[in-house]
Amino acid sequence: MAESQKPIIDGWYEDHEGRVLKVVAIDEDAGTVEVQYFEGDIEEFDLDTWEQLELEPVATPEDWTGPFDDLIADDLGDTDRPMRPENWNGPADEMDLKD
Repeated sequence: MAESQKPIIDGWYEDHEGRVLKVVAIDEDAGTVEVQYFEGDIEEFDLDTWEQLELEPVATPEDWTGPFDDLIADDLGDTDRPMRPENWNGPADEMDLKD
């Protein structure tokens, strides 16, 4: 049985079923922990239930886009690739420097 893990916002965990989840909010006044599964589902647990879950901390997934099924390439940051034709080293290559 896994040791109980204290919830940490932005912490990633794996449950006993192999599902990966991220803690997105903790409301200590209400005694709840809100998580989002990698697939996108959101669930809220009371702290007593959280303590009973068999969770193991895991590293942040390399592909963090799992819950965001409607992302396009531009949403991921600067995806523009510089022009690098194999036969072109720069604009100066096209200048006639003999004049």
